[in-house]
Amino acid sequence: MSSIYLPRTADALAFAMSTYGIPLLVLATTGSAALTGAAFALEWIPRLAAFGWAGSIVDRRGAAVVFHLASLGRALALAGGAVLLYLYPSGAMASVTVMVLAAATGVLTEFSYIATETAGAAAGRRAGPQAHRVQAVLLGIDQTATLAGPALAGVLLLTGPPSMLAVVTVLSLLAALLALRTPPSPVAPAAPKGRPGAGLVTGWRTIRALPTLGWLVTGLTLSNLSIGLLQAAGPVIVVQHFGQSTTAVGLVWCAAAAATLVAVTICRFALDRRGLWPVGVACSVIASLACLAAALAPDYLSYLVMVAVLMAADGGLAVVLRTLRSRLIPPEAFGSTLSATILILLLPFPLAGVLTALTPPDALGHVITACAALQTLGLFCAFARLRTDPALRA
Repeated sequence: MSSIYLPRTADALAFAMSTYGIPLLVLATTGSAALTGAAFALEWIPRLAAFGWAGSIVDRRGAAVVFHLASLGRALALAGGAVLLYLYPSGAMASVTVMVLAAATGVLTEFSYIATETAGAAAGRRAGPQAHRVQAVLLGIDQTATLAGPALAGVLLLTGPPSMLAVVTVLSLLAALLALRTPPSPVAPAAPKGRPGAGLVTGWRTIRALPTLGWLVTGLTLSNLSIGLLQAAGPVIVVQHFGQSTTAVGLVWCAAAAATLVAVTICRFALDRRGLWPVGVACSVIASLACLAAALAPDYLSYLVMVAVLMAADGGLAVVLRTLRSRLIPPEAFGSTLSATILILLLPFPLAGVLTALTPPDALGHVITACAALQTLGLFCAFARLRTDPALRA
């Protein structure tokens, strides 16, 4: 609890508040759908660039050290941003500050995330056959943070951006302090200097050597394009299309997180009885249908329900992926392989931001429908290929 779950809780809550709060802040201050999508893309692109370093650094320095330094750096960046937004609450300076914060917090959060995932995977390996229970708890923590984070960010945004950023700063400092209690992870020999991408090369080779992991990652990557588009376009759809407030945007993701918590609990027992492949297939079917329904939703309530169902099914798929990851990836290369895996899974998110920025608000539904069809095809191909794979049936 004190060495794995509590640090993960503080970090996940800071992650959720910054990820969902900054695009809301951009829309509230500029009223521009294009800038909102651009901010979402800017938030994710530096995160992807950081993966070339994050995994290899975690492997060489250990999860606890990287987690502490990344959380501390994020706290300092957020504190500086809060001061600037207090002095310059609007105008060009405020816009630049928010965009820089999106990039800086994105990079630092990915370092802390890789570190906490590495520590969580070590705990899963110690649990042996009960590894999926550890991963379910970790995913439950993430979804609890997603449940509370957007709502808290939306409420604090009503009192002003500095207040929201100050709270995230405190959470980041708390995560940095709790990271000191995280047990050390296995440390690999240092990679040759001047090769920042060596960790990703190692991770990519490991994924290629594990076809089960590779097929599942491919299907989930296509699925993430739909999820990323719903996240990036969410403020535009809810505020401009359905005529709701910015708080209603947070409510969508709070409902999604609550549904995911229920789904993760159900999957925990379903995995005990049925195994990974049947649970993964059921979650894939539900996710595909829910995404298509969300694209065609006629009103805010039906949109909220369909997004919640989609994210609940995606939570079940995440438990399957995390369980396989902790079982299949060699411990000495876990950080590098995890970085490569997450990099592939997150590539659709900046693309979703670009799509949102370039698509007229009235046409977003058509784009989401096309992405839902692509999601269905990707998940079907992945699980059809893995139907007889012993790793998913073990």
